Amino acid sequence: MTFLSATLDRVKPSPTIAVTTKAAELKAAGRDVIGLGAGEPDFDTPENIKDAARAAIAEGKTKYTAVDGIPELKDAICAKFRRDNALDYSPSQITVGTGGKQVLYNAFMATLNAGDEVIIPAPYWVSYPDMVLLAGGTPVPVEATLEANFKITAKQLETAITPKTKWFLFNSPSNPTGAGYSWSELKELTDVLMRNPHVWVMTDDMYEHLAYGNFKFCTPAQVEPGLYDRTLTVNGVSKAYAMTGWRIGYAGGPEQLIKAMRKVQSQSTSNPCSISQYAAVEALNGTQDFLKPNNVTFERRRDLVVDMLNQAPGIICPKPEGAFYVYPSIAGCIGKTSAAGVLIDNDETFATALLEETGVAVVFGAAFGLSPNFRVSYATSDEALKEACQRIITFCEGLA
Repeated sequence: MTFLSATLDRVKPSPTIAVTTKAAELKAAGRDVIGLGAGEPDFDTPENIKDAARAAIAEGKTKYTAVDGIPELKDAICAKFRRDNALDYSPSQITVGTGGKQVLYNAFMATLNAGDEVIIPAPYWVSYPDMVLLAGGTPVPVEATLEANFKITAKQLETAITPKTKWFLFNSPSNPTGAGYSWSELKELTDVLMRNPHVWVMTDDMYEHLAYGNFKFCTPAQVEPGLYDRTLTVNGVSKAYAMTGWRIGYAGGPEQLIKAMRKVQSQSTSNPCSISQYAAVEALNGTQDFLKPNNVTFERRRDLVVDMLNQAPGIICPKPEGAFYVYPSIAGCIGKTSAAGVLIDNDETFATALLEETGVAVVFGAAFGLSPNFRVSYATSDEALKEACQRIITFCEGLA
């Protein structure tokens, strides 16, 4: 239709949502489908958090709130940043949105002008480039290969920076790879940023608490305090607290930026759900005892999936440091033909054939900016993961 905005021509619908929708449609039609596309924990929201929500409802806390968060939640976020990240923010430096995605989008809308560039390490979360495009900016992907453990180098970052660079968007542990930057690896990047004072830093720390083995999470403004005044540290309660549907994300940053983001939100959604905000207060202030056992489960699942996928002919699956994803390469499968006669010429045809022939739903790598790969979310039961991985092995064994 000609009356639609030309801006929409620059973006595409979320491929991860599309895969999840397709899997649900096949299930509804009676197919035996195992969905490994959704990026959300299969754990239930902890009971103390649900109790806080019920109490908020009973106490009538169902009205509009301040545009970007109730005072109690901002205080809890300030305490969390001090406790976990050694970052000192005041409530006026905190914003709360309807999920981390809105917080990121608000920041881009508040800061980007035509021609402004945003450096995004690839593979990247599917929404990053499109949010930049919607806000009028230009995404600049920087490729992090499997050989580099899906991490960019300081030299790559330095080379990508131009006078037009406004933001460096950083995500660790990563969606889709699970790759996490160590303190020393991140320090090399922050040293580059210190030499380029016109570049601001936006961090997506949503998977902060999902870290395994000896890996220790750190965030840019923590590693390099000199970046504090030009860093937006974004986080939320979705992943670690199993609160994806509650839709609460937040960020700490310079007061002028937070004020501008509040202005954007005031004319779009206004406040996040009041009940969800009170639940998030309990999530951040309440017991954190469930995080460790949940991580033990995730780490076991990670090891299971990595071990099994590396048994599949043509697949190489590295072991990530965090999150709940793996991002295996299918370079050894390209050019072959499936048992049903489908030529596997890229990772999208691989994922499509895998779903149609075996009932396993994964997200193809091109959606994340690096091919030939696919993403598996192992945030589901051990039994489902074992069955899904065995089907993938069988599918790959049938390629000729």
